[in-house]
Amino acid sequence: MQDINLNFALAAPEILLLVAACGILVVDAFARSANRAITYGLTQLTFAVLIVVSAMQWSNGVAGATFHGLYVADGFSHVLKIFTYLAGMVTLVYGRAYAEARDMVSRGGELYVLALLSTLGQMVMISAGSMVTIFLGLELMSLALYALVALRRDHTQATEAAMKYFVLGALATGFLLYGMSMLYGATGSLSIAGVAAALAQGVPADRELVLVFGLVFIVSGLAFKLGVVPFHMWVPDVYHGAPTPVTLLLGAAPKLATFAITVRILGEALPMLAPHWQSMMAVLAVLSLLVGNLAAIMQTSFKRMLAYSTIAQMGFILLGLMSGTDAASRHEAFGMAMFYVVTYVMTTLGTFGVILLLSRANGFEADNLDDLKGLNRRSPWFALLLLIMMFSLAGLPPTVGFQAKLVVLSVLVDSGYYWLAVAAVLLSLIGAFYYLRVVKFAYFDEPTTADAAAPIEAGGVSRGVLSANGLLTVVLGVVPGPLMALCLAAVVSIF
Repeated sequence: MQDINLNFALAAPEILLLVAACGILVVDAFARSANRAITYGLTQLTFAVLIVVSAMQWSNGVAGATFHGLYVADGFSHVLKIFTYLAGMVTLVYGRAYAEARDMVSRGGELYVLALLSTLGQMVMISAGSMVTIFLGLELMSLALYALVALRRDHTQATEAAMKYFVLGALATGFLLYGMSMLYGATGSLSIAGVAAALAQGVPADRELVLVFGLVFIVSGLAFKLGVVPFHMWVPDVYHGAPTPVTLLLGAAPKLATFAITVRILGEALPMLAPHWQSMMAVLAVLSLLVGNLAAIMQTSFKRMLAYSTIAQMGFILLGLMSGTDAASRHEAFGMAMFYVVTYVMTTLGTFGVILLLSRANGFEADNLDDLKGLNRRSPWFALLLLIMMFSLAGLPPTVGFQAKLVVLSVLVDSGYYWLAVAAVLLSLIGAFYYLRVVKFAYFDEPTTADAAAPIEAGGVSRGVLSANGLLTVVLGVVPGPLMALCLAAVVSIF
């Protein structure tokens, strides 16, 4: 790609979002409505405009580097940004009624502005061309998310979750920065392209140890952001303590951004160290599948169960990332890992959408497994949507989750990692148990509380989006080819 030192057009989505977020913040300060309808509408309009801008850049083949290589635009960044905008839009559609009922927006529209700023951080991460840019984007995203978790100032669990997330997040940032400093010491560059060029030329023997130690710290920092074992301690507590819309803001779009910087660092900057980071990822993946699935079985909270489920799902993404043994197979491995993370985000949106749909204005959270009992009697359609989401997370046909697990297992086998493929299948069987237990509660058990048996109260927009979410999960399970091809083409564009 041609290095253009100052080409602001390449960064048009980020500039547009920053201006819009500042403008919405000012407008919100003068808003009089308690439900912040204008703030919500402008936020969704911003997401819609960003989708159009990134889609135009993608269709026109806009690519290049700017700001002296700190920022890059390519097919990979355009596609992931579009998915990030969609995830943000859907999250706010699902969470709006919840936020209004729990007084999260009556005093100000910080929920919407912070969601935009978190998205801005994710966009910077996705388009990072340097370790410095990765750090800036990561901190912008993380600081917004810390504030979002603590948004309900009168809620003890949310405050405690925000504190844990902040302290452990600072520790992970320290790991990442220390690893980057070691990488700079060994290669003399913080640019992703510069690091890759330095490693291609060979590193002196006296710097190899520093390089490997730096890699260990970088992988540890990335593992924390993905929430994999043994850096998973924050995931169940933050998922459970945060308000449910914030949990969804944490668990959906940020996974796309973290996946992007993982590919940028390991795939673009450090391919010469693949034997080292692949072995690390294999260990992290197996531990995540084991601990995540076993711990999820024992949960009575639906949100905590989904948190441990996320840990196990991230293990599958790591398996996809570490599957490539050479340049050609690495394209397919990263492409299929991207397919997995996109489908995981889509399924997570639908699952938490059901929780938010079932929540009540009287404070009923619907975040325990017992709250799902008898759902089929109250609404067969939404019980079916929940079944589809659980089948997808479990990897059962005809959902897209089955296709996602199948392609990751395929690249594992093609790369010769037979024992990892067998372990992944066996550990996934454990996961099938607790996913199907949710279906059993929804279809075969009687409600245990009056709130759990009450009629479903939800707006037509959220019902329609959730229905489309569920149908898309099945359609992509039957016809996964276009999305797979899109993900593969996006990954190929960066190599």
